[in-house]
Amino acid sequence: MIPVLDRLSGCYNAYVLGILTIGYILGELGHYLIGVTSKQTAIELDYGDHGCQQNNSMFSRHELTTQCGDVKNETSCYALDLNGTGYCEWNYNGLGIDYQILAGPTFILVFTIAGVFMGFAADKYNRVKMLTVCTVIYGIAIFLQGTVKQYWHLVILRMIMAAGESGCNPLATGIMSDIFPESKRALVMAIFNWGIYGGYGIAFPVGRYITKLNFFDLGWRVCYLGAGVLTVIVAALTGSTLKEPERKAIGEGDRQTASGKPVTLWQVIKSPAMIMLMIAASIRHCGGMTFAYNADLYYNTYFPDVDLGWWLFAVTIGIGSVGVVVGGIVSDKIVAKMGIRSRAFVLALSQLIATLPAFGSVYFDPLWAMITLGLSYFFAEMWFGIVFAIVVEIVPLRVRSSTIGVFLFVMNNIGGNLPILVDPVAKMLGYRGSIMIFYSGFYGISSILFLITCFLLEGKPKTEEVVAAQESQHKGLGGDAVLNARPMHGHDNSVFSVDETLPAANGRPAQLQPQHLQMSNNGYDKSMPARHNGAAESSRL
Repeated sequence: MIPVLDRLSGCYNAYVLGILTIGYILGELGHYLIGVTSKQTAIELDYGDHGCQQNNSMFSRHELTTQCGDVKNETSCYALDLNGTGYCEWNYNGLGIDYQILAGPTFILVFTIAGVFMGFAADKYNRVKMLTVCTVIYGIAIFLQGTVKQYWHLVILRMIMAAGESGCNPLATGIMSDIFPESKRALVMAIFNWGIYGGYGIAFPVGRYITKLNFFDLGWRVCYLGAGVLTVIVAALTGSTLKEPERKAIGEGDRQTASGKPVTLWQVIKSPAMIMLMIAASIRHCGGMTFAYNADLYYNTYFPDVDLGWWLFAVTIGIGSVGVVVGGIVSDKIVAKMGIRSRAFVLALSQLIATLPAFGSVYFDPLWAMITLGLSYFFAEMWFGIVFAIVVEIVPLRVRSSTIGVFLFVMNNIGGNLPILVDPVAKMLGYRGSIMIFYSGFYGISSILFLITCFLLEGKPKTEEVVAAQESQHKGLGGDAVLNARPMHGHDNSVFSVDETLPAANGRPAQLQPQHLQMSNNGYDKSMPARHNGAAESSRL
């Protein structure tokens, strides 16, 4: 680490959070830019569907007797005019199955598979060095997307970008979990995961207005070139100014089975609470990805005479940011009194409230669409940080990053690939109807699933006497039986037991015996003196 940072150690944690978040924002900017530049990209690279589109802003759509989008063939499109002036063109519209594949599956396929391996690697190797390499990879891939000449070039580079960005969440999560206290867990993770919405929100003005400025006659390409350069700079700062934090309690203080063996990754993943949480998160993620990939195209299609670029930026960055922070704070405040279950309850309630305004954002005209979108965003964007705060609280430290990698694999494969159905459903029900189903409708479904998850998680923290009685009751059960016979308990990641061996009278280390593994209500050895590490478990949609 650069020496000057030693003298600024009081701000080091905040600095780390800032660097990691900025890197994440730039990665997500590269990810979501295609949703804003797709029309210009499709025209230049020849992919996707053609459609009749309004080609100028001389007329508002209220003045037009026939909307361009209502015409389905080229001849009729060019025949439309108002007072002798044509106002439509037949061209690539940036939509179609080619676009949906480019935006979703090609990225998600690599992102999810590589993410699992990154999760396992994060538990074993230097996370700062790995994150630096990953950031360089996706930074260069973003830059090169600004130089492509063919559709398949863009596909390959998005896959490379996905491979690099797949390490961002599990690696950053591991770093932050070892430097931030438990009391700030959900808030810190909410701020970091806001990078998704930050990158997505910034993509609107960057993709729209930088493209229109046409710097160096490069149009949309400048967006990718600039984002790539900034990402490589952040990678250099990551590698030169961040230090690998001491791993806190990896392999220690983990939940044990009745036989004294550590709980395995498979046992954690197959628990009812984790399965339901993954399903709920996947459905919610689909709703978010549907809107992210289609928002700019949707509003340009239905309101071509209204520039909503800055409105979309303000809603996603401004109101979405407030929702992220409020969700983290509320979740942290009430979890101490109501247990982990309260986090899932906050999720269920927030998504339920967000559902109706989400429908409004794709039903109303621009003014009320933006008002209802803002209301929806405030509640909807509470979800991501809280979900991963739950994950790290019900997962033993020794399999922390690998569990997050598997969780992201499932969530992104389901939630990230389902939006590909938007195009075929749109051909049957219309673009608006399809967005309503996969965006607003999936918000509502996720709310129900998060509510079900509440009942599979631990409620109000129990006293030591109650927990001791429960441990005695389950003493004769196997490890899987213990996991499935009771709600998932949280792990107090700021307190853990001593090392795996104990000093013996003859000076040789003695193996830790089962009697030393008596668990307290927070999952740690009551018979051993605890030490505080000042760190918390935190986490990534």
